[in-house]
Amino acid sequence: MKEISNSELLVLKQLWFKAPLTSSEVVDALAKAHDMHEKTVKTLLNRLVKKQAISFEKQGRVYHYSPLIAEQEYTAKESESFVERMFSGKLTPLVAGFAKNNKLSAEDVAELKTLLDDWQQEQK
Repeated sequence: MKEISNSELLVLKQLWFKAPLTSSEVVDALAKAHDMHEKTVKTLLNRLVKKQAISFEKQGRVYHYSPLIAEQEYTAKESESFVERMFSGKLTPLVAGFAKNNKLSAEDVAELKTLLDDWQQEQK
């Protein structure tokens, strides 16, 4: 999977939310939410097509875009890459940093405990 820029990710998020979308629909959504200009959005769409992250289908004069990358797949890849680059592949320093700075809510801790309990059951 080729590197996706932050701006390109905004386009992908629109397509993950609802697809297919026309270029006009993507432009409208990003103009409202992120003050992006039409030409910028169309450039981003073209880049994502070249990177094979999205596809298009031409219907008359209108292009309909859809993601080729699943959101879960992208999130998993990027999470692993981040942890590898920043923490040498270890999760403990990441979670410890959030805990130390009081960035974990009680709900976060409960979810982490559940995940760990489930993981331990699977390992047995």
